[in-house]
Amino acid sequence: MNLSGAPAFFHAPHRVMFLAGATQGLLAMLWWAFDLAARYGQLLASPAWPLPPSWIHAALMSFGFFPFFIFGFVMTAGPRWQAAAPVGEAAYLAAFALMSIGWLGFHAALWLPALLLPALGLAVAGWCAGLPALWRVMRTPSNEQTHIVAVVGGLTFGALLLAAFLGYAAGGPAWLAQLAVKGGIWFFLLPVFTALCHRMVPFFSSAVIPKYRVVRPLWVLHLLLACYAGHGILEVAGLPQWTWLADLPAALAAGWLSFAWQLRRCLAVRLLAVLHIAFAWLGASLALHAASSLLLLFGAGSLGLAPLHALTLGFFASAVIGMVTRVTLGHSGRPLNADTAVWVIFWAMQGVAVLRVLAEFVHLAGAANLFLLAALGWLAAFGAWYARFAPIYLKPRPDGRPG
Repeated sequence: MNLSGAPAFFHAPHRVMFLAGATQGLLAMLWWAFDLAARYGQLLASPAWPLPPSWIHAALMSFGFFPFFIFGFVMTAGPRWQAAAPVGEAAYLAAFALMSIGWLGFHAALWLPALLLPALGLAVAGWCAGLPALWRVMRTPSNEQTHIVAVVGGLTFGALLLAAFLGYAAGGPAWLAQLAVKGGIWFFLLPVFTALCHRMVPFFSSAVIPKYRVVRPLWVLHLLLACYAGHGILEVAGLPQWTWLADLPAALAAGWLSFAWQLRRCLAVRLLAVLHIAFAWLGASLALHAASSLLLLFGAGSLGLAPLHALTLGFFASAVIGMVTRVTLGHSGRPLNADTAVWVIFWAMQGVAVLRVLAEFVHLAGAANLFLLAALGWLAAFGAWYARFAPIYLKPRPDGRPG
């Protein structure tokens, strides 16, 4: 496919995928804020949604927001990791178009339920359109395969889990949705984000910090992936009181990596600091998961959804801000530094994560409800990031280079 005469937006996978993901992030949270304003804030009449709202929210974020960024990043960086041929235009454009139309249709289906199954079907088809190109990259022989296998394997599991959610929406049993919602975290997003950080955070740090020693033992990554699988299996099996057996060693391993990657030294460089702080949330969230599981084991309650949102907002969303900002700047020919605006946006997202964790324990009524305030905080912070970076994907590189 020859795109030489096409707008710059179509010239690279990260352009189309990042803009689609960023747009989805705003649309998904706008809907969630609307729902929370009705259910918790009691500011609106609560509509009758075609699916339970918590599962809609989980599907929109796990399968409709983060995957665009993952596809965009891996379609860009994966071939370089493996010294493989670039992902072709037909593959990334087909995935982008089908996934985008599917998730836009899903939003419409919340008001017109007849669109629900076709929309989810298109989203699954788009995911499947992008996978063969990444399977080719994954199979390319190289000295180290663990990272690309973990990422592409996680994306493959993600497609299966989204198909399970489609099966539930088509009238299947509720356990399909539960498998998709829980598995989306432990079998898809966590393996992918952890493998990406394990591969890239020390690499980025070594390029900036003087005399930085790269520490990237594969056994730690293997341990974390095994712990995630163990937690996910126990969670899906309805045994959350035993997930601490997987969460504790994973928390210790993630905490050790933060120490080994010299978190304190890297705080001096803002664009590195955002990645290291995001990764520090992983160890903290796993420790919270372990504590919540132990509370359940001893019949002392639990921490609710606080550990989950420490993971999804603290780790996943913060890592997206860090990774995507870096890739966007680097691949648009701009200086690799986080200016004051990016720094403020990042810390605003940290505040949103803390606010959402606190919402499990501080219950306020009406417009002061912390669930709603966290959603509005996301819209403010991520909206500012969108306004800053979305236009870049539509413009040619200022240095005239392709990409």
